[in-house]
Amino acid sequence: MERRERADAARNRQAILRAAEELLRRHPPEQVSVERVASAAGVGKGTVFHRFGSRTGLMLELMSERARGLEQAVTDGPPPLGPGADPAERLVAFFAAVAELAARNGNLMAAHEHAMVTRKSAAEQPREANPIYLFWHRHVSVLIAERRPDVDAGQIAHMLLGTLHMEPVASQLRAGQYEGLAASFAALVRGLMGEE
Repeated sequence: MERRERADAARNRQAILRAAEELLRRHPPEQVSVERVASAAGVGKGTVFHRFGSRTGLMLELMSERARGLEQAVTDGPPPLGPGADPAERLVAFFAAVAELAARNGNLMAAHEHAMVTRKSAAEQPREANPIYLFWHRHVSVLIAERRPDVDAGQIAHMLLGTLHMEPVASQLRAGQYEGLAASFAALVRGLMGEE
């Protein structure tokens, strides 16, 4: 009996995440309520709250799932995104992948950003404490430091990642436009790493 409940819970979790993702593809984030997600997933509203705690928790978990795929590619995938490539090429590949992830999940990124800003613990836990951000920052910092030990790699990593939240950049990503941004990141990275 206990094994069946766990299987049902896992199925419900996946159904809820898929329903939220599909609704975010078709509707602006503010129109994706817990009630709509529950109805689309074929579960009760209480099940969503039980699994994720809140709408914010649901959006954070959905974004974490998308980011885990990128983290896996960075950690264990083939070069240039994964290990084995030159630090500059890995960094170019990383920012291209982040831009594509953000553009392909525009409404999710907007919902995630809103969730990060409006959650109850926002004052105690800034965006920079988010596990996704911490992983991205550590990765970017390490790659910069490999090539440029003469600069503050951590500070530059914050600056590069921070541009993703600037409104002109964020609006392009929400519109699904990432190729130009990826090219601009590549130019910045190659200049920083002494390749141009």
